[in-house]
Amino acid sequence: MKIVLQRVKNASVSVGGKKVSGIGVGLLLLVGVAKGDGEAEAGWLAEKISSLRVFVDEEGKMNLSVRDAGGEVLAVSQFTLLADTRKGKRPSFVGAAPPQEAEPLFDRFCDLLGEAGVGSVKKGSFGAMMDVALVSDGPVTIVLER
Repeated sequence: MKIVLQRVKNASVSVGGKKVSGIGVGLLLLVGVAKGDGEAEAGWLAEKISSLRVFVDEEGKMNLSVRDAGGEVLAVSQFTLLADTRKGKRPSFVGAAPPQEAEPLFDRFCDLLGEAGVGSVKKGSFGAMMDVALVSDGPVTIVLER
């Protein structure tokens, strides 16, 4: 799994011009599921993200996790994170898990975030063409892989 984490002031997902999900202060997660990924990868990443100290405390230091800060999470499935661009001019997505494998693992990852103490976990619309809007906070952008 590969995840791009962005600390946000707010973020939302729209499909066909209609807002389907949104959060206030928290984390926007772009989630790519690779072939061979399973519960172990999803669990490790959920625990890592729920406790990653990327929010500032009263002294202005990044000492608070999304749990500590009372933030929300918006997770958006994005197979294009698994693009292989080493050859040619068109990305290859052969490393991405097929939808019938990726969707259940993506859903399980979101459940695991909740089990790890993240209070509000919302999702984009799996497999849809989405418009993702965000107001970045910082900006703070971190890539996680497992």
